[in-house]
Amino acid sequence: QFGFTVSESGGGFIWAENSREYKLTPWSNDPVLDPSGEICYLRDEKTGLLWSLNALPIRDSEPYTIRHGQGYTRFHHQSHGIDQTALVFTPTNASVKIVSLKLRNNQDYAQELAVTYYLEWTLGVHREETSPFLLTEYDRSSGALLARNVLQKAFSGYYAFLGMYTDGPEISRSWTCDRREFIGRNGSSSLPAAMTRKALSNTTGPLFHPCAAMQVKLDLPPRGERTINIIIGSAGSLDEVRSYMRQFGRKAEVRKAYQDVVEFWSNLLERVQVSTPDRGFDFLMNRWLLYQAISCHLWARSAFYQAGGAYGFRDQLQDALALLHARPGLTRRQILLHAAHQYKEGDVQHWWHEETGYGIRTRISDDLLWLPYAVCRYVQHTGDQKIWCQEIPFLESPPLQEDEMERYEPTVISGETGTLYEHCIRAIERSLRFGAHGLPLMGGGDWNDGMNLVGAGGSGESVWLGWFLYQVLKEFTPFVIDWNETDRADKYKRIAEKLAASLNEQCWDGQWFRRAYNDHGEPLGAMSNLECQIDCIAQAWGVISGAADPDKALMAMASLDDQLVCRGDKSLVCLLTPPFNQSEPSPGYIQAYPKGIRENGGQYTHGAVWAIIAWALLGKGNKAYELFQILNPINHTRTPGETQQYKVEPYVMAADVYSVPPYMGRGGWTWYTGAAGWMYQAGLEWILGIRKRGDKLYLKPCLPADWPGYSVVYRYGRSTYHLQIENPAHKETGGTLLVIDGKEAGQVDLGIPLVNDGQTHQVLLVL
Repeated sequence: QFGFTVSESGGGFIWAENSREYKLTPWSNDPVLDPSGEICYLRDEKTGLLWSLNALPIRDSEPYTIRHGQGYTRFHHQSHGIDQTALVFTPTNASVKIVSLKLRNNQDYAQELAVTYYLEWTLGVHREETSPFLLTEYDRSSGALLARNVLQKAFSGYYAFLGMYTDGPEISRSWTCDRREFIGRNGSSSLPAAMTRKALSNTTGPLFHPCAAMQVKLDLPPRGERTINIIIGSAGSLDEVRSYMRQFGRKAEVRKAYQDVVEFWSNLLERVQVSTPDRGFDFLMNRWLLYQAISCHLWARSAFYQAGGAYGFRDQLQDALALLHARPGLTRRQILLHAAHQYKEGDVQHWWHEETGYGIRTRISDDLLWLPYAVCRYVQHTGDQKIWCQEIPFLESPPLQEDEMERYEPTVISGETGTLYEHCIRAIERSLRFGAHGLPLMGGGDWNDGMNLVGAGGSGESVWLGWFLYQVLKEFTPFVIDWNETDRADKYKRIAEKLAASLNEQCWDGQWFRRAYNDHGEPLGAMSNLECQIDCIAQAWGVISGAADPDKALMAMASLDDQLVCRGDKSLVCLLTPPFNQSEPSPGYIQAYPKGIRENGGQYTHGAVWAIIAWALLGKGNKAYELFQILNPINHTRTPGETQQYKVEPYVMAADVYSVPPYMGRGGWTWYTGAAGWMYQAGLEWILGIRKRGDKLYLKPCLPADWPGYSVVYRYGRSTYHLQIENPAHKETGGTLLVIDGKEAGQVDLGIPLVNDGQTHQVLLVL
């Protein structure tokens, strides 16, 4: 319901309820300038020296240290004889951002400081559009500056607010909500006009350029310390504003809120902890991958490069699968949410804003199939058969007309409901539309939205979608049998067999599988193409689905390795090659991307992770692990030279890495990507082989042969399982000995019974 992004220079933005529709402060999408809508200024009242807490907008020569953790960031800077530390976080149960600023005087004499916190209000999508409709005021009861957007429909009753509390006496306090006063005519944030005056004017009201700026002056004793808590938030009523201000005006409450944040993320992220010979592997697997998937892609649905605020039907379903071991209840909730965004005809909203009640209906062909795929994975993992019977309403709207590729419209809930099983059936039945080569129709794009023109005419076919549909039919059919629908089960088996035959016969290009056929029946992803001769996901999913002939599957993956994997200084895995540039007919908006950027031949990491899984399924641990290392951002930032080339964060996945000079090896679009969730699944379930089925845990590792072993702490309810995997013979896969609590357990394939008894259990597997 509330959050913020933060950069190393203090940039970023705050949002409430929806990260696109109700931004509290401006979002920049400018990684070069990194302008901030929030600035903390400090001024020495004796000398007039002015500086900022963060490196921007006023940077001095002393170093800045920024530490990011799960749910918090800590800034540290030492200058002008003052040690400055700011802890920035959002409590787990309150829609506020807290900046707890601690100032320590390193001098033997007292200093008088003015601390000014300035922010620019948006209270909507774009500040330029909302500014004329913002009303500001000062609430004497709480001491907070308030702002409301009187034109905002979805969030019309909300107050945004800024307040400051100090831990002792203040010399004075002043404020303004007039940006023109604060910045000044032709002024800048690095030298605002208000910072040349002794105090702010206490101006509030309806202003063309509203802001919130609050200043407190205080004494800093010799070798003494003061704390200022700055609170920015959103509330549904004035009473709630006052409640937040009272609560977080107390130092003890702020400390408790911070500890709650640390404990919350630790409990969530430490359900599974791995220890392997690769510290970089452990670093991602133990905390950062799940944190990225949950905080950014599932909850905020926003990041530095995109403030979308929307649920993507396929996107968040895939992310939720990464939570199966840590929080299966969240996976369940996500599944039911998405099922409620399916139309009666079986297709689904490609994306939607939950808070505003609008979404988009499209002809994209794979979205709907992620529902049965996700439900099958969830039920297999948890054993929760009851979810199939959950009653969920459908949506309704006029079906898309022949000339309509998509329609943005209100979300209208129909009076018709169906069980989750029925929702999955409708999704599958809707997908059973095949073209001339016996492949499913591509429609307005499959997983690669950028190929939106390949099947726009209604005849184009998708090879990748064929593999995926086969996988869904294979996983779903046993549940159809459980529901005693034998005729339907037989039908799905026949379709799957016929589909596999078509994929192997019609789509094999001699050394790899083609990617698609366009509306004219011409292939993509074939040696005869000048552009996009080979595509990564068409090879990987041939293996993942199990539908590819074994010999062809191995050759296809060898071709992927030869054609799409770059090693050495610029290591990456391309989605396809060569990139699109002048292909006629155009495959879609993918061709509008520069060559080697994003889906157009760059490393589109979400898809590249599937190659890891494919190699693991083939029992090739060395290959699977090598690709994991290539995709691991830590391995792109080991030296200053690599860091300057990669240029983005080493602790989260990048959506893409550029594959053409002069930018080859540069990361792009970090945080907001489905790659984190899949990377976690690839590492845990396919490389380490930790798989849960109902109330049993199975160990089916696929390791690099030089690993002597690894260990895992796996928490199940109140119980803890210490898993020790030893690899004395340096095998890539296979298990010969399983010992549970000191007793040989017989066959490895029988699994490890999970018992919620609050005890610690020891498990040994020898390869």
